[in-house]
Amino acid sequence: MSLKKSGQSNTNAIYGYFIYEVGKRLCNSSPSKGSGSREFHTSSTCLSAGTAHDVSFDSSAPEDQVSSSADSSNEKVTDGKPLKLNSGSYYLPHPDKEETGGEDAHFICANEQAIGVADGVGGWADLGVNSGLYSRELMSNSVAAVQEEPKGSVDPARVLEKAHSSTKARGSSTACIIALTEQGIHAVNLGDSGFIVVRDGCTVFRSPVQQHDFNFTYQLESGNNGDLPSSGQVFTVPVAPGDVIIAGTDGLFDNLYNNEITAVVVHAIRAGLGPQVTAQKIAALARQRAQDRDRQTPFSTAAQDAGFRYYGGKLDDITVVVSYVTGSNDA
Repeated sequence: MSLKKSGQSNTNAIYGYFIYEVGKRLCNSSPSKGSGSREFHTSSTCLSAGTAHDVSFDSSAPEDQVSSSADSSNEKVTDGKPLKLNSGSYYLPHPDKEETGGEDAHFICANEQAIGVADGVGGWADLGVNSGLYSRELMSNSVAAVQEEPKGSVDPARVLEKAHSSTKARGSSTACIIALTEQGIHAVNLGDSGFIVVRDGCTVFRSPVQQHDFNFTYQLESGNNGDLPSSGQVFTVPVAPGDVIIAGTDGLFDNLYNNEITAVVVHAIRAGLGPQVTAQKIAALARQRAQDRDRQTPFSTAAQDAGFRYYGGKLDDITVVVSYVTGSNDA
């Protein structure tokens, strides 16, 4: 992923980070330890780590099924029916970045019914900066901003503005924040992270990618450098019980087409799997595709469209957050 301004010396490392809050307003962020995968459950208040109908922005493959599950408490109402999100996540850092935890970060705020993902821009490493530091601080500040929002009315765009203004680490990052409100899910997305909504085995919405050029994503940076939070796209998507929201960084969406993600979701739901296990299965398939040099992927398709000779997946940090939309009385 390219830097916003390649000649600049501002940098930060992205960490495969998840911030977990035990208390109502206390969020503790702790770096990933050891190597390999990280799994996160959301049974308490806040966690953070490293939608229009029938709309899809993936022209390379059909839409199929997606799935997610974990536990978030607050109830929302859509069409008079109380709703809640059950969310779970899974993170796989790039194999070469396991020691530092990678550059992705994410959070789950169960009581506030909000989730977010961020992907630190790897190009900062050429300048000696770990962009994971920026993405982790951005997500930690997002958790704090979410908890300052009016109960039941979290505004993701406002959250991102606040988080960006208070993030001082060097580096840059994409960002995607989603909250369940009475109008459905409200979201803001800047860059090439994003989310899809799956309903009845079909992708009914996908957030579009924001890039200045191929592999040159929109990105937030401390101060007035980089793109501004106001450049992010805002979405309101009606949801219903049974819908599944899958948010992720480009390590997911560069390696799996919508139909591949939805297929995993459908199988997981049929098997009665929760959101965290579903997120793990999606991440594992994305990693498998990333290491396959003989398969067409969304990234190779985009590279070819941009005039590059490229085939196979793209090895990267992979973050997947899966949220099941359920009725308030569902188990």
